Amino acid sequence: MRTLIRDATAMADLDREGGWFPGGYLVIEDGWIARVEEGAPPEEEFDRVISARDCVVLPGLVNTHHHFIQTLNRCYPPALNSGLRQWLEALYPVWAKFEPEHVHLGTTVALAELLLSGCTTTCDHHCFVPRGGSGHFEIQVEAARELGMRFHVSRGSTTIGESKGGLALDANCEEEDDVLADCEALLARHHDPARGAMTRVALSPVSLFGVSRELMRQSAEMARRHGVRLHTHLAETLDEQMFCVETFGMRPVDLLEDCGWMSSDVWLAHGIHFNDDEVKRLGEAGVGVAHCPSSNMRLGSGVARVGDLRAAGSPIGVGVDGSASNDSSHMLAEVRQALLLQRVIHGADAMTVQEALRLATAGGARCLGRDDVGALKPGLCADVAIFSLEDIGYSGAGDPLAAMLLCAPSRVRTLLVNGRVVVEDGQLLTCDLTKVLPEHRKRAKELQGVAF
Repeated sequence: MRTLIRDATAMADLDREGGWFPGGYLVIEDGWIARVEEGAPPEEEFDRVISARDCVVLPGLVNTHHHFIQTLNRCYPPALNSGLRQWLEALYPVWAKFEPEHVHLGTTVALAELLLSGCTTTCDHHCFVPRGGSGHFEIQVEAARELGMRFHVSRGSTTIGESKGGLALDANCEEEDDVLADCEALLARHHDPARGAMTRVALSPVSLFGVSRELMRQSAEMARRHGVRLHTHLAETLDEQMFCVETFGMRPVDLLEDCGWMSSDVWLAHGIHFNDDEVKRLGEAGVGVAHCPSSNMRLGSGVARVGDLRAAGSPIGVGVDGSASNDSSHMLAEVRQALLLQRVIHGADAMTVQEALRLATAGGARCLGRDDVGALKPGLCADVAIFSLEDIGYSGAGDPLAAMLLCAPSRVRTLLVNGRVVVEDGQLLTCDLTKVLPEHRKRAKELQGVAF
């Protein structure tokens, strides 16, 4: 299968000065990018030709942290004005009600929203699994295959509930032996280490206060036996820092290192409350960070030290986080937030549009341990997002690449994942949302106890 994308108003090359070039074309062969060039396209036979006139062509965006099921809990009334701890306490009882059909609906809607925002690769940190609910991960993998998303399923776990001094309800928790056994099974069934893989698995205990140190250590040992990556929440709030110091006599980064997680096969969600020495150590170890600006602002958690972490050597990606704390799965909008937040804290020259987009593409790919996505380059996967500049929100923009973030984010016009068109003319081809969304809204109202 050969596809030509031609006549781009702006073809992104985020490594060159300015970040783009005009009038370019891109050739796809059997799911891989074969050529990206300036000028007139070749006079050759193609199975499909896509015009990108009046469009910006971007690498598919990479989402490095999410909680798909939370699309069913957006704007939950008891948690609208809460910090993280109170927000969690309000939502734990809701998550304890989740059945397989909730997981399917929440996952499907999250994936669809991500695809429509230009995202082609995502992970999901599904970390509250009621007893007997390990099949939730199978549901997620199948949904990603159906919708055509490149998916890293993060096998999350919570094992310390109220009866053991934790925050989560016991109903949200698993036994640690069951977690480890299911991780082994999930790795055997679904992890694909091959270049261009559509499905990979990461091991992802929820947090340092949600599982034991022993599970953190055993997860690290298992991940390294199988050559997969590790993910957890870390340093999201000052409450977490206080808990670690009072309970373990260590700050979160010291505890992370004690558990064997200070390594380049690890990426962390949030990473806000680091001191200078910790930033240096994380950078030297190559630990990645998923920056989640909207959630961090919404919950009043703080601002990640993105510039300092990058300078120290940490890969930085962008994550939309859960749709009950964002409350959106729009990846392009999240990149805009990342850009504007750094500017409001550090000044207008703190981050360029080009740098922000690089975080959400190549930076995200590094966090997920991939060298085959994140750029429009020959030899990489054909994950391509095409945004029309004819949308009203972009009308009048002088720099087409800058319009992607400085103007109001819009829906992607055309999206290709692995060379397959999954969005065309702004419509998702792989899922009938007219059937999914009414049921999703119905279930959300039931879970939240609202009657509007």
